[in-house]
Amino acid sequence: MGAYAILALCGVGALGFVAGSSNDQRSPATSSFQQASAGEFRMQFAMCGGGKRYTCVVDGDTIWLQGMNLRLQSFDTPEPFNDICGGKQEVALAKRASARLLDLLNDNSFTVETFGIDGTGKRTLATIKIAGRDVGDILIEERLARRWPDGEEWWC
Repeated sequence: MGAYAILALCGVGALGFVAGSSNDQRSPATSSFQQASAGEFRMQFAMCGGGKRYTCVVDGDTIWLQGMNLRLQSFDTPEPFNDICGGKQEVALAKRASARLLDLLNDNSFTVETFGIDGTGKRTLATIKIAGRDVGDILIEERLARRWPDGEEWWC
């Protein structure tokens, strides 16, 4: 099943925006979105701020995609807003992971596959792939993330 079908089934289509739709009435502050090729998408993300979250990067493993809160599964990054165990170095690593995810999403076409709701009940579990490769694997290889749930929090 292509990413578009997966996204549509999971609610992105229900948000009122379908690639190629002539009634796209998003505000200029939201992301640009286009279907790059069959099953792949291109979007421009920003870092999430204090306002309404629509399409933005929260941190290295959580994004908002057209109003859907997605927790990227199979990997974990440090939290950018609190130093749980690694102090200022942990926060700095978290910011690098977030910036790298932002770059990956903005510079590449990608696919999205969803897998249900996370343990908080607030986020949809998802995998984003670029050229068939999970973005989590890229971040892990670059030492910006760990495997989840079994990977060691080496930044502590």
